This record gives sequence, structure tokens and C-alpha cells, in this order.
Amino acid sequence: MLAFHLYCQMPFGRMHKGNPEIIVLANLIGRTPSAVAMKLVNFASLDPSITNNGRKGLGNASKADGEIWRAFNADWNGLEAEVNSLLAKFDASKVRTIPGQNAFSEETATYVGETKQATVSIRQRQSFFRRSVLASYDGQCCMSGVSTSELLVASHIIPWSLNVENRLNPRNGLCLSAIHDKAFDRGLITVTPDSSIRVSSKIKREGLRTKLGKMLSGLEGKKIISPKRFLPDPEFLRWHNDKQFEKPTNEPYDI
Repeated sequence: MLAFHLYCQMPFGRMHKGNPEIIVLANLIGRTPSAVAMKLVNFASLDPSITNNGRKGLGNASKADGEIWRAFNADWNGLEAEVNSLLAKFDASKVRTIPGQNAFSEETATYVGETKQATVSIRQRQSFFRRSVLASYDGQCCMSGVSTSELLVASHIIPWSLNVENRLNPRNGLCLSAIHDKAFDRGLITVTPDSSIRVSSKIKREGLRTKLGKMLSGLEGKKIISPKRFLPDPEFLRWHNDKQFEKPTNEPYDI
């Protein structure tokens, strides 16, 4: 289960015994880095996003691997709860080195006004979602190709606040630059179920007269960079097309 959790957050090309994150997990659970790397590649053999593109895992995934794959692809919140329960059994100082499980101590507001303990849990879940989405797109904005990590956002297709069940589902995410994320969130751009980008009439009217118009208007009809894993769910994209795209707003939007 811990290996599957790490698999979701790691680019396919980094699943090897020399990867520091694999070494950390191996030391935590008392396995060799080679064994953990092999387990990750076993999961890859179950991943249609991998196998449909001609890539292969080891092809000897166990029945238990398949059960974990099916269970947690259907319940991403359950995965995070199970992982946190497992990690509670280990030395806390070692757990903090596990990807996506860094502790946060500061008091900050949350989306739902949670307690401090809940704030830590929410931030851990957000970390899992971000790492999973960015790994799927090889750390680049799927519209612009920007690859500076500090400028990248794991953008929810259906907002976090509106769909509890899919808050952590990587298929509910797109890797976008901060500007493209804001435009997507405001309904100034969208992605159709066939992965084409659409630009709002508001942006088209601006054309080359504004910086934002120059940046976004040329995206019309182009395809997003396809993720290596966790293809965006067409139903989620359809929701954004219908409910969020060209949503009226009187707020300024130029940059």
C-alpha cells in the first residue's frame, strides 16, 4: 500500500533502486530498494496509461497488487487514510522523510475551517495530489510547457470544495502554470473531453490588446500535453466545460 502511494507520486522513469525516495521507503519498511522499485514497476503493469502507450511494467503483479490498484483507484480519500494509519506505526522522525507526508505545524486557515490537526492532514493530502499530478505531466504545464516547479499548480478540474470524493483523484487534476491555473479556475479557458483547449469569448475579444489576451488566445483548438499517467477524466472535463467555462464575472482579469 505504501509502495502504491509512492507510485502515484513518482514519474515512471524514476522508478529505480537508486532513487532516494525509494531508498527512504525501503529503509522504513525493511525491504531492499530493489524490491521496492520492483513493486512500483509491478504497479505500472496494471496502469492503462502506461501500457496503452507501449510501455510495460514487469508483468508479474500479484493478486494483492491488483486488489490495491482497484480499491484505491475507486477511493483516493481511503488511500490517504489507510496510508496515514500505516505510517502511524513507524518512527515519526522517519515518516517525515516519506514523500507527501511532511508535517506542517503552523496555524493557518483551511478551506473548511478545520482544527490544527485537520490542517496538517489536509496539507498532507494536498501534497499527495500535487505530487501525483505533477509527476503525471513530467513537471510541466500541459498548456504552456512551463517547467519551473515554483510556478506550477496541480489544478483541480472540479474544485476541491465541490467534490469531496475526488479531491485527491489525480484524474481530477491538470498541471498548469499559475497564470493558466487562474484562467482555468475563472472559466477563461477550459479543456474539452478530447483534450482540446478552448478560450472564452471574453479573451478572444481582447485579442492582442492585453497581455493575457496575447498569452491565451493562441491556445484555441490546441491539444494539451498528454500526461504519462492519470489521464483527466472526460466527465470532469465535461463538468468544467458546462459549469465553469465562460462563467460571468465582473472582476478584473488582465495581468
